[in-house]
Amino acid sequence: AGVRRRSDRVDVLLQAADSKREQFRRYLEKSGVLDTLTKVLVALYEEPEKPSSALDFLKHHLGASAPESPEMEALRLEVAELKEKYEAVLEENKKLKTKLAQYEPPQEEKRDE
Repeated sequence: AGVRRRSDRVDVLLQAADSKREQFRRYLEKSGVLDTLTKVLVALYEEPEKPSSALDFLKHHLGASAPESPEMEALRLEVAELKEKYEAVLEENKKLKTKLAQYEPPQEEKRDE
């Protein structure tokens, strides 16, 4: 009877593990991970000249196909805005230097003083 109980417990544990594994597989499939991995692996398989580092190939191709995270998109927008502000500040600086030059005596007059 003791052997039977142990066997039943093992069966229950195996079923639970199978259930978790199946849930995880469905999650990967639903989120597009399996499809993306399959495409990248097929691309590597079909590559006429195999790269020296298969892992680098996978990283490069997975990075290229990943959708941009909201954080990255926000950072990209912030960089664009900051570039615009920088250009505006440079332009303002140029105008102010020109304006300031009007009020400063020419270089020759400075030497005479």
